[in-house]
Amino acid sequence: MAQKPSIPKGTRDFSPEEVVKRNFIMDTIKGCFTTYGFQPIETPSFENSETLMGKYGEEGDRLIFKILNSGDYLSKVNDALYAEKDSNKITSSISEKALRYDLTVPFARYVVQHQNEITFPFKRYQMQPVWRADRPQKGRFREFYQCDADVVGSDSLWQEVELVQLYDAVFTKLGLKGTTIKMNNRKVLSGLAEVIDASDKLIDFTVALDKLDKIGEEGVKKEMMEKGISAEAIAKVQPLFTATGDAKDKLALLSSLLASSAIGMKGIEELSFIVNSVEALGLESAKLEIEVTLARGLNYYTGAIFEVSAPEGVAMGSIGGGGRYDDLTGIFGLKDMSGVGISFGLDRIYLVMDELGVFPETVSANTKVLFINFGPAEAPYAQKAVTALRRKGISAELYPDDAKMGKQMGYADKRNIPYTVLAGTSEMEQGTYTLKNMKSGEQVSVDLAGLVSRFE
Repeated sequence: MAQKPSIPKGTRDFSPEEVVKRNFIMDTIKGCFTTYGFQPIETPSFENSETLMGKYGEEGDRLIFKILNSGDYLSKVNDALYAEKDSNKITSSISEKALRYDLTVPFARYVVQHQNEITFPFKRYQMQPVWRADRPQKGRFREFYQCDADVVGSDSLWQEVELVQLYDAVFTKLGLKGTTIKMNNRKVLSGLAEVIDASDKLIDFTVALDKLDKIGEEGVKKEMMEKGISAEAIAKVQPLFTATGDAKDKLALLSSLLASSAIGMKGIEELSFIVNSVEALGLESAKLEIEVTLARGLNYYTGAIFEVSAPEGVAMGSIGGGGRYDDLTGIFGLKDMSGVGISFGLDRIYLVMDELGVFPETVSANTKVLFINFGPAEAPYAQKAVTALRRKGISAELYPDDAKMGKQMGYADKRNIPYTVLAGTSEMEQGTYTLKNMKSGEQVSVDLAGLVSRFE
């Protein structure tokens, strides 16, 4: 007996209904991207390994899917290296390419490679799948779509303000009112590390701090101490773990902690500008909050950082995130090219919308009307009407076989097709069609023009 086929963990098949709903989300996001002046690009599914490795920190590098070289990939590995059986050392010899981990680093590569063709500031959006060798769980997959919007070539904080507005616009249109846009600044985090004399452990400090909502205060402190940050140093930032109040309260708290740090105070200045500007302009349905422990574990952020939470009552991780990166293109040789961008987590947004039941009823993959097939003589007459409806943009189809009426009606019922059309001998003789409402059972006789007008 043949083994039942399966797919890799962390990947999914999508039904027609799911694909239509996903397309609705992407079309909504795409519409907002266009309204805000962003232009589309696409990059390859895989990049050269050196493009990706070392850009996401130690944890991120471990989650990058490597692609084995084609042919006899072990032939280039010398016997001594092979005998060590150290996968990390051998990887560079057997794998020169990798699946992209996100869309931001490939975008930086794109900007550097095409810098002479681009008009700056360059506002781009990109909606493509990415891959991460993560442990699959609810809302976390190994293959998933990212929907990114970035601006490079400007260090103006008005870009951050616009991106907050963009988040608000998208989630309002999707019906996800009450989302929370959390914001912090890497300069603030650098300042905190500075005031506790742990600047050399900035990455360890921020990675641990970012896990507060997952492992709790004691877990964060334990991880920091395991990384060599003293208990005395951690005590200096104790107020971070219990910070409450609105944005102004948290900015005041940070100001007191960072009074001696120039870079920290610069971060507070940037946060204050964004908060005040957004407050003056207003948001439709989202909330903007300062999250003093938000760090985001990606090394390339240098300024504002964002993370979006689903509306209250939905147990889901972040559904969006991003931030400012002043030197990302520098790693590819293009200096002084500041950028800022945000990402929408399509898969998690889908799960949240599905749980809250906010997909519009009009979002459907269903055919609008099914024509019953009475046989080879009647089928051409039915197909004429099908063609007329399709040319008006109305989804219609003819059942392919002249099967029993019950089977054809059952097919329409199972697919939730709202209308069927009977076009038999009597209808052909009269030049009419019998339209049946599958829900109410009501039937009406109409000519072709009348049939088309019913659906326009």
